[in-house]
Amino acid sequence: MKIKFAASGSASGSIAVAAYDKATLTVVGKALDSDAGGAITRAMKASRFTGKAGEIVELVAPSGVDADRIVVFGVGTKSKVDGNGLERAGAGLVKKLLTGGETALTVSLEGVADSEGASRFALGCRMAAYRFDGYRTTLEESKKPTLKTITLITDDEKAAKASWKSWEAVADGVDMARDLVNEPPNVIDPPQYAKRVAKLADTGLEIEILGEKEMKKLGMNALLGVGQGSVKESQLVIMKWNGGKKGDKPLCFVGKGVTFDTGGISLKPGANMDEMKGDMGGSAAVVGLMRALAGRKAKVNAVGIIGLVENMPDGNAQRPGDIVTSMSGQTIEILNTDAEGRLVLGDALWYAQKEFDPQFMINLATLTGAILIALGHEHAGIFSNDDKIADGLTKAGLASDEKVWRLPVGPEYDRQIDSPVADMKNIGEGRLAGSITAAQFLQRHVNGKPWCHIDIAGTGMWPGSKDARLPTFGTGFGVRLLDRFVRDNYEK
Repeated sequence: MKIKFAASGSASGSIAVAAYDKATLTVVGKALDSDAGGAITRAMKASRFTGKAGEIVELVAPSGVDADRIVVFGVGTKSKVDGNGLERAGAGLVKKLLTGGETALTVSLEGVADSEGASRFALGCRMAAYRFDGYRTTLEESKKPTLKTITLITDDEKAAKASWKSWEAVADGVDMARDLVNEPPNVIDPPQYAKRVAKLADTGLEIEILGEKEMKKLGMNALLGVGQGSVKESQLVIMKWNGGKKGDKPLCFVGKGVTFDTGGISLKPGANMDEMKGDMGGSAAVVGLMRALAGRKAKVNAVGIIGLVENMPDGNAQRPGDIVTSMSGQTIEILNTDAEGRLVLGDALWYAQKEFDPQFMINLATLTGAILIALGHEHAGIFSNDDKIADGLTKAGLASDEKVWRLPVGPEYDRQIDSPVADMKNIGEGRLAGSITAAQFLQRHVNGKPWCHIDIAGTGMWPGSKDARLPTFGTGFGVRLLDRFVRDNYEK
């Protein structure tokens, strides 16, 4: 979908105007209502439209106005209109019209949003327009998207265009993250995933790919153990963006990339196992973030690292009872091969701090089902050894509408992962504190670096959200959160 900005526009085709709470039209909306003989006011009343952000009322072929349809979208209380509300408004508008037959829409944001707000509205439009239809060959015409262009009328066209250039890069990053999660596992296996990321060199990212031979030399036996049951070679992909001052330590983001997770020898139940194609959602968020940072020429140095493996049952697969030596030199007793993501991340985190000495490390992973029990789909869980990072992510979550909730880590949980035969085991005590013990395991591989783990098992894959910005399944969660975290705290 193409987003354009203009200082004025024609009422031909379809036009959309905003309304605040209590169905209060803007100045432009009131003028349009007058031209339509009060039809907008009557339609709002008849449909119980209140002006809440995301609400929509539509008038088709209104008399007295040279427009195919008029759409009124709610933005909420006038004094409280913010970026998140504008995103929801834009998303609701696009969801309503995407397959309705209209190809172009003009939206009046005059007096409603400044240039930044207009960009957030456009971001909501882009997010709602996302589709994953590449494999659908018999889709009915009536279900195919028709809306191709949205023109946003703003008070400052030039400023809005400049602002959107940055936010459009974020939209591109979210789209890429969603595509990666939604791709079938026979298409996105570790080598093919790495090849797709390699194409991002065109954006200015420096890409390096390590195969199993290189990782074996580094001693990354925890990561390699997860993938040894697959015929697909495991990979470690490093993405570097050098947009900051030379010599400044980079920000580091690490993602779990299990392209398909059967559970290995500790085989998962068959029901819903197909969703485990999304067990690489953490890595997808890192890739989307790095694309966004490069696309908007972020003034930071950043490194993205993703560990890519396929966890399969096989005669060569890792067994419960195995003991492996991680890159850190610590030994790990494998008690459940379905607790594999922490093994991948442990080696990737150690590699990150050793090779790049970053300011901090933030890792993302669809790590535990326990986080769904604790927080549902509405918040990601964060676990950190650094209050500044945790506070910054909490604020960024509120600003981006990708919310997080901090849960504890601490030495009192260490006893759950202590092993009688190795330095640690890869699971805790049954169902107790499952997300926390997973984070505790990761903390043993950060070597004292400022660090935060984000468990996105509930937010990275969402089969049925009512938020118009979110598609079915792969949400791209983490791209907007981390981009906002970087913008607000590390760019000047």
